[in-house]
Amino acid sequence: MAYAVIQMRRFARQYKKLNDKITKDVDEAVVKISGIPTLGEQKKGDLSKLWVFKFKSNHQLYLLGYSFDDGLRLIYLESIGPHENFYRDIKHIKR
Repeated sequence: MAYAVIQMRRFARQYKKLNDKITKDVDEAVVKISGIPTLGEQKKGDLSKLWVFKFKSNHQLYLLGYSFDDGLRLIYLESIGPHENFYRDIKHIKR
């Protein structure tokens, strides 16, 4: 059974700015992680609650940051963007 997905405000703002091809690829990535949330890689240290799923779109590496709750079967989409400055921006927001 797939997990329910909730978009956080930061993710929704970033998603809105993406072009159609990239949004299609993001939607496919969300479907994949909603079935198996541990498909991504769990981060360590300050970002230990964050999981990151990596995928390519338009020959560029994109990262989808999310967290999930097994008890409630929910996935929280935190952030989406190219690899460049992704972790720096997430760390800045998480403070």
